[in-house]
Amino acid sequence: MASTKYHVKRGDEVVVIAGSHKGKSGKVLEILPAKSRVRVEGVAMMKRHMKKSQENPNGSIVEREGSVHVSNLQKKAVFDASKKRAVKV
Repeated sequence: MASTKYHVKRGDEVVVIAGSHKGKSGKVLEILPAKSRVRVEGVAMMKRHMKKSQENPNGSIVEREGSVHVSNLQKKAVFDASKKRAVKV
């Protein structure tokens, strides 16, 4: 199994630069290399229906992060630097 290298890693601050969540930012929580996707804190929130269990006796609907394709992300430092350069011109 070949290792895939991405421009972001866990813990990096990133900005979504394309797609329906464009402009949102957050910290990388998890990288999903099989699908080339990344979970970002507070971005692409989705509702997950939890079944009744011992920890969750009544069941519930939990909001958690969905995934965003890695090509739609940019490191926050790089994003800020490119905005400053665009303003000067």
